[in-house]
Amino acid sequence: MGIDLPLLWAVIILFGIMMYVVMDGFDLGIGILYPFFDAKDDRDVMMNTVAPVWDGNETWLVLGGAGLMAAFPLAYAVILSAFYLPLILMLVGLIFRGVAFEFRFKAAPGKRRLWDKAFVGGSVTATFFQGVTLGAYIDGIRIADGNYAGAAFDWLTPFSLFTGVGLIAVYALLGATWLIMKTDGELHERMRALARRLAWVLLAVIGVISIWTPLAHEAIAARWFSLPNLLLFAPVPMLVLLASHRLLRDLESDRQASPFVLTLALVFLGYSGLGISLWPSIIPPDVSIWEAAGPPQSLGFALVGALSIIPVILMYTAFSYWVFRGKVRVGEDFH
Repeated sequence: MGIDLPLLWAVIILFGIMMYVVMDGFDLGIGILYPFFDAKDDRDVMMNTVAPVWDGNETWLVLGGAGLMAAFPLAYAVILSAFYLPLILMLVGLIFRGVAFEFRFKAAPGKRRLWDKAFVGGSVTATFFQGVTLGAYIDGIRIADGNYAGAAFDWLTPFSLFTGVGLIAVYALLGATWLIMKTDGELHERMRALARRLAWVLLAVIGVISIWTPLAHEAIAARWFSLPNLLLFAPVPMLVLLASHRLLRDLESDRQASPFVLTLALVFLGYSGLGISLWPSIIPPDVSIWEAAGPPQSLGFALVGALSIIPVILMYTAFSYWVFRGKVRVGEDFH
């Protein structure tokens, strides 16, 4: 029995995308939170918590995109054709965020506000259009004869706009709980209070999407609510409720790291729910990973490189977070 290369590549790409959401989500969240904190010292501390690691976090986005192109060229061509506008806007947002990140520290005091605004705008734009793309992907992609058969604005729907706003709430909570772990003093307490409000917003978003998605898609409703799937998948919503209860409780206490870990758990459970809803489609609703896969020779050749580089990425990522562990305080500069 040979190795199922399309399945293995699907796992690698799903892992890469999940790592991107986890690693880049909280630093995009910091940009989203900037408007709530106007003092220069607070903004300096917030940015310094991610200054040593933010650019490495986007490695996972590159891995996911490159892996999709190498392993599933049909999916790569169709998905980019369907979502080229939101993806371009997402990349524009990431560029603005990255440039603002570098220029803010070097700008004259009078110009720093301009780069702060670019940082906020880039973070919100990138996050919103990531969410829009996700919502449009869940809605499905029209395909005919191996090509995208939809219109340029098929991605623009009420559901995709809602998921765009919802992802802003997700990343904002990730950023807030990250800063709870990395700051102290007044900023820490204000961030804890803000995180409590954001946690309720996130739970509302999860609830709306959990109801809206099966109502809009019969196949997804059948996947979740038919037997024995109802019993097999029941642990996912139960774990969401458990993690949510624990998150709200820990935000009321003096816990430092657990709110961030629990928020990551909610993100992972949401990601798992998405996988359950769509699997094994890579171009929803009808094209599976095996139908979209490239030739076995290409999959095998690219797999050697992927399995060589992923452990290296994990090691240098873990090392950088270990070196820059601990609280960040006013006056410290890691840029």
